[in-house]
Amino acid sequence: MMQNPGERLVKSAVALIGLLLLFAPFLFQDVRSLEVAARICIFIVLVASFDLLIGYTGIVSFAHTMFFGFGAYGAAILLKGMGPGWTPVVLGALAGVAVSLVFAVAIGLLSLRVKAIFFAMITLAAASVVLVLASQLSQITGGEDGITYRAPDLFKPATKLLTDASGKVVEVFGVKLNGKLAAYYFVFTAALVLFAVLLRFVGSPFGTVLKAIRENEARAEAIGYRVVAYRTAVFCLSAAIASLAGTVYAVWLKYTGPETALSFSIMIDILLMVVIGGMGTLWGAVIGAVLMILAQYYLRDLMGAASEALAGVPVLPHLLAPDRWLFWLGILFILLVYFFPKGIAGSVMAWKRPR
Repeated sequence: MMQNPGERLVKSAVALIGLLLLFAPFLFQDVRSLEVAARICIFIVLVASFDLLIGYTGIVSFAHTMFFGFGAYGAAILLKGMGPGWTPVVLGALAGVAVSLVFAVAIGLLSLRVKAIFFAMITLAAASVVLVLASQLSQITGGEDGITYRAPDLFKPATKLLTDASGKVVEVFGVKLNGKLAAYYFVFTAALVLFAVLLRFVGSPFGTVLKAIRENEARAEAIGYRVVAYRTAVFCLSAAIASLAGTVYAVWLKYTGPETALSFSIMIDILLMVVIGGMGTLWGAVIGAVLMILAQYYLRDLMGAASEALAGVPVLPHLLAPDRWLFWLGILFILLVYFFPKGIAGSVMAWKRPR
């Protein structure tokens, strides 16, 4: 099938983002930029897995960070108890996925028959209970302080991936081939694989059924599809992907706590990223995650520079003060929703060359 110009433009933009993330350690060599790139990789997967629910199936859930937290805490607890190594990472990932699937099946079978608003409230209640438990069970989860641990030895900054004849670590374009670089490419590779899995599901007949359920649930049921079974299956798939993303993020961050894994602010960020990028297209998850995270990290700096540059102009320096970055972020979000009602990717992909 021939792609329209808008679809080609979106996929080209996503390919460019992928290349920038692939070479991020060499293009942006400061610690903050590498942290931003790693966070973008994780949130692309997290937002794409949530879009599988809300965009492709029409399921509104507020429990996505709960599954993300299960994966993060699974790895964190075992890395803390067993010490650094790949065994606790793998076991923690499997434990996080198992717990996520149990919760997803229970919530799905009990709640997906009800109306959307009631299901959303049930997921919100479940996420709230898990957040409270993570804060209260300090013997296991570390409570509000969270858990600090060591990642596998391969990811230690002192680890030398490649050395020269004198024993010094090899540098490529001024970047040392050490454990920090290995940790970033672990995050990048894991995110790429998980995103590819989601693309494969969306492009399969399973994805077509999900779209049919979203468009007209009663008609999908009438032609023979077991809607509850499909909705439960996609809920479980989304939960498993989010849990694995949580495990990867825990290995990268070497810290897991309620604010980094279970906070409702993360859920709000995911919702905003889906809306900005566009629901019902995984390419939109890439664009939404990139724009939102860049704004969170760099909008304050840009406003500070603009405020200093306009120091002699009345009023403007005060309006552009760095402390008002959330206000301007809200304005930008409103403008994006107004001019791109289907999200950036959705609106651009809907554009076709006139005959």
